[in-house]
Amino acid sequence: MQTLLEFFSLADPNVCYVVLGTILLTSSSAMVGSFAFLKKKALVGDAIAHAVFPGVCLAFILTGTKHPIHLALGAFTTSWLSLNLIDIMPAHTKIKEDTAIALVLSTTFGLGTLLLSIIQSSGNASQVGLSNFLFGKAAALLGDDLLTLAILSLLIIATLMLFFKDFALIAFDKAFAQAIGLPVRRLEVLLTSLTVLAIVIGIRTVGIVLMAAMLITPAAAARFWTDRLEKMVLLSAVLGLIASIAGSFISYIAPGMSTGPWIVLVITLIAYSSFLLAPRKGLLAKKLHQRKHQQKTLAENILKLFYELGEQRKEFFCHRSTDELLVHRPTPLRILMKGLKNLQRQSLVQQSGDKWQLTGIGKHLGQQISQRHQLWEFYLNRYLKIKPDHVHEDAESIEHVLTPTLVKELRRLLEDAQ
Repeated sequence: MQTLLEFFSLADPNVCYVVLGTILLTSSSAMVGSFAFLKKKALVGDAIAHAVFPGVCLAFILTGTKHPIHLALGAFTTSWLSLNLIDIMPAHTKIKEDTAIALVLSTTFGLGTLLLSIIQSSGNASQVGLSNFLFGKAAALLGDDLLTLAILSLLIIATLMLFFKDFALIAFDKAFAQAIGLPVRRLEVLLTSLTVLAIVIGIRTVGIVLMAAMLITPAAAARFWTDRLEKMVLLSAVLGLIASIAGSFISYIAPGMSTGPWIVLVITLIAYSSFLLAPRKGLLAKKLHQRKHQQKTLAENILKLFYELGEQRKEFFCHRSTDELLVHRPTPLRILMKGLKNLQRQSLVQQSGDKWQLTGIGKHLGQQISQRHQLWEFYLNRYLKIKPDHVHEDAESIEHVLTPTLVKELRRLLEDAQ
């Protein structure tokens, strides 16, 4: 608890620089990363991150210093050129986008490694720490670095807020944006510039290798929790903030562990947890929904079977054995019994010895299901001109998902046809 209080008091300047710097980085990169995620540009972000490396090395060679502004300008220049190269190659050659990304990524990273080797062999004492750009070293952040981070991060956030509706439109419907007269090309250039800028300011903390994860993972995690873009962008920033604080704290209590990799591990854990546990889109929620739908389908099929047998023999409430039910609808006995027990708990069927019969409510529901089936068969046959002997199987599936509104419309169509 004492360590926790010391950390969150931010009394230590090093802790203050690291926490504030990582918060600024993760929040801004997560917000702009949401648009990259929606535009399916995740791999492009990885290529841009690797293209930063030669820019940093060239900036150092030309200026002889590690001033954050100089390094940021160099990184931005090579990243921007690399991104344009990724766009040009598929447009003017037979090279596909994924191949272009792989070529740019490997080439720029190889060039950066070569330039770093030249710098290290030059004997310039100022080059110490340049290798930190590979894997990041948040503990090396200084006051000047924090000021640069703050200015660039606020610039990214302010620009996103100012052009939010325009960016949203080109992310979801570029053709419509062009049709209504938006300067799509300029907006794409601006959004691309923000993406490059977010990567440039993050490499000092997270590193080139892991920066793409910081750009895309918060957005991917947020996507499981909402369908609204505004909420997704905000939530991705919040998740990035949580990851930055948690990663910084782990690094604080275990000084031998780098902050950047821990931030990435935490946000990855959040993303996988979202993938599993999100209430509507998570894997467990989908499995639960699928199981409920299977139970509902089984129950409705059994009720429809009871009703149709009763309709044939003009006796809806007679007792029927499981053998009789299995003859008319072959189903594993275990599954049939599970469905009957479920219906019994809902008072839709009742058991007498080893036989079963409909209740009044069960008969009413069975009649509704049978009518939905017949309505859909009629629709397929009359309006889509499908032969009567080809419509039963399709109606067996659709009858379980027809809404009251659709049933009402089908009834209207039937009445008009008559």
